[in-house]
Amino acid sequence: MPSFDIVSEIDMHEVTNAVDQARRDLGNRWDFKNVDADIEQDEKGITISAPEEFQLEQLMDMLRMAFAKRNIDGRALSEDGDSKAGKLVKQHLLLKQGIETDMAKKIVKLIKDAKLKVQASIQGDKVRVTGKKRDDLQAAMAMLRETELDIPLQFNNFRD
Repeated sequence: MPSFDIVSEIDMHEVTNAVDQARRDLGNRWDFKNVDADIEQDEKGITISAPEEFQLEQLMDMLRMAFAKRNIDGRALSEDGDSKAGKLVKQHLLLKQGIETDMAKKIVKLIKDAKLKVQASIQGDKVRVTGKKRDDLQAAMAMLRETELDIPLQFNNFRD
């Protein structure tokens, strides 16, 4: 029976490359000369820091541009909250991996409401969609691509 999986994954190697590119851009910008601004990556997310709030916004724009150049969806970043520590304003950004249960239920409901001849089931952090015809599965993919969800979706493991 034809099926495919709906997942939300990011290539961490590309994220590392995007962060490195944003750091190089930070070093080349004249408005950040002699400014204690930084972009750091850890296993859970990215931390950006700058002395002023507007500089933090510029760092966010630089990071989003680097993500776009590397074909990483900007929705994979979620703001975890900012803090003011001494002279620096810090912002921690989480990298979204996997589909949470609430979002998976919403995806299944969207597929069922579309009245397509497919079945969707939640399997851990992914959603498996099965159907009798390949065209039905492709219609489900097209419907999900048009839907505005706050996480990036990829379709993999397509079996015919």
